[in-house]
Amino acid sequence: MKELLALRKELQIFRVLDPACGSGNFLYVAFRELARLDIRIMTRLQEKFSAKEFARQVKTLNVIKPKQFFGLDNDPFGVELAKVTLMLAKKLVHEEALKAFATDEEGGKGNEELDFGDDPTLPLDNMDSNIRLADALFEEWPTVETIVGNPPFQSKNKAQGELTPAYLKRLRAAYPDIDGRADFCVYWLRRANDALKNGQRAGFVGTNTIRQNYSRESGLDHVVVGGTITEAVSNMIWPGTAVVHVSIVNWVKGASDGLKRLYTQDGNDPATGWRHKDFERIPASLSFALDVTKARKIQANAHGGGCFQGQTHGHRGFLLERTEARSLIREHKKYAPVLRPFLTSEDVIGSLPSTPSRYVIDFRGLDVLQAKSYPKLLQRVQELVLPDREAAAADEGERNAEILNDDPTAKVNVHHANFLKKWWRMSYEREDMMSELEQLPRYIACGRVTKRPIFEFVSSAISPNDALTVFAHSDDYSFGILQSDVHWEWFTERCSTMKSDPRYTSNTVFDTFPWPQTSSKDAVEAVAKAARKLRIGRRTLCEKHEMSLRELYRTMELPGANPLKELHAQLDKAVRDTYGMPKRGTALPYLLKLNHELAAKEDKGTPIQGPGLPKWVTATTKVASSDCVLEKPI
Repeated sequence: MKELLALRKELQIFRVLDPACGSGNFLYVAFRELARLDIRIMTRLQEKFSAKEFARQVKTLNVIKPKQFFGLDNDPFGVELAKVTLMLAKKLVHEEALKAFATDEEGGKGNEELDFGDDPTLPLDNMDSNIRLADALFEEWPTVETIVGNPPFQSKNKAQGELTPAYLKRLRAAYPDIDGRADFCVYWLRRANDALKNGQRAGFVGTNTIRQNYSRESGLDHVVVGGTITEAVSNMIWPGTAVVHVSIVNWVKGASDGLKRLYTQDGNDPATGWRHKDFERIPASLSFALDVTKARKIQANAHGGGCFQGQTHGHRGFLLERTEARSLIREHKKYAPVLRPFLTSEDVIGSLPSTPSRYVIDFRGLDVLQAKSYPKLLQRVQELVLPDREAAAADEGERNAEILNDDPTAKVNVHHANFLKKWWRMSYEREDMMSELEQLPRYIACGRVTKRPIFEFVSSAISPNDALTVFAHSDDYSFGILQSDVHWEWFTERCSTMKSDPRYTSNTVFDTFPWPQTSSKDAVEAVAKAARKLRIGRRTLCEKHEMSLRELYRTMELPGANPLKELHAQLDKAVRDTYGMPKRGTALPYLLKLNHELAAKEDKGTPIQGPGLPKWVTATTKVASSDCVLEKPI
């Protein structure tokens, strides 16, 4: 019993902080759960004592008080509301305790000796020193035993749009170890971890990007160095109208014995799709698979590997529907070089056959006088694009003037000013990519945001939209490697996400993916052959069953035999053979080991095999075919 009474005394001084408390919801839940723990302790004590002795030992009905809870927020209304929330919590948990222990007129629990005095919820506590109006990232935090919260989510681009450059400059200066590309919520996570003492705990809800790339490197990677993730949710659909996917992380500063549980939620239904697994250690990636967050960049991939993001047109005025564009080209054949088919991810996987649905005006490399050689196209851009770019640049200039007036050293955005300087051209023409594609008959593409492993060859006469990730390789072997389950498994573990859908990010996926190093001639040709067979087979299935690629690949998610599954299995076997890896099981351990080996060789200046055909293979008919997505002739 002494241990229970000691635990109750400990609860009396246990303090909780929410550094982005808003209206106090998290503090309310913390108050309630601590109070319920106190009720459980009292129930255990009641079993051992008479009612009189129980009342004497306990003395108070509930030891948890609002003054044990602290909050910070920069919203004045939220701060005042949080104070009220804690007062409501005090009253509600007192009523819950009364129901658990007080005597009722019909016999109740028979605790006639219980007398906890007057209503302890009055008078109301003054919470001004506990719940404060403050920017938590620049204020001293109260000393507490645990920290909880749901800090604001803002990606780098959103933060740049909503926070002033002066504020961002101050933020970078105060937190130099946090990558500027990390999500805004990472600053709270990192600050909380630094505030904890050994043995203390924290729990946060964050955007699901906290387990990915720059956000993970600045946050959870730091947490697991000196602490232990004890329980986490890798991905969860946040209840509400907005489709938001979050991660939840609970951790302790220092070591923690026993298994740790990791949850995730698959699909898009907030009520279903849950699964979990217990681990000795939960990695910073919050991944169920092998932790590949420590994979290194391979220079052969990053520099000259041939992976790009498609072109960003930046304004609808550059786009024409297919029929209108074709009519213009029929009337003015010289327009063809600057009025190009423009392929999106939806065109690839959602149409039958895959083909561009729109054209794009591409004055890439031309000055405004040269663009005048195409008067109807330039007039369209001048009427639709120029006014919007002038307005956007003017707004940007006004904002920047205000910022520089306050801080002449502030770094300001000049995106719209730069776009205005070349108003007749797309926002991001990807000149380096287009130069490489012009040297090839076809290139490989996949959706930048994609749920399924669908890669396709595209004619170089077609321009790729920024919804596509582009690979400047035209041979069947390279296609086979990228289309294989080996590459897809690496992609799903190394990618970022948009909501719950994987997003192909070249710097984290492609730049770290190790290509086969010792492929034999027969192995290379086997991969190329299986890749061609897959494309021919799935094209035949699409035509026979009148399905788009998306519809066809959805059938692979169903149980049972499927001709497409068999085609993929043959390709996967050929790719694993050329790596020399086991034919079954996860490829991640092999790939991670190979990644480290190749990076180490590069450190020593030793040449390695980068993306594409092995250097000793020439593009013969056995590794190079010609099928690809085409635009129908005009």
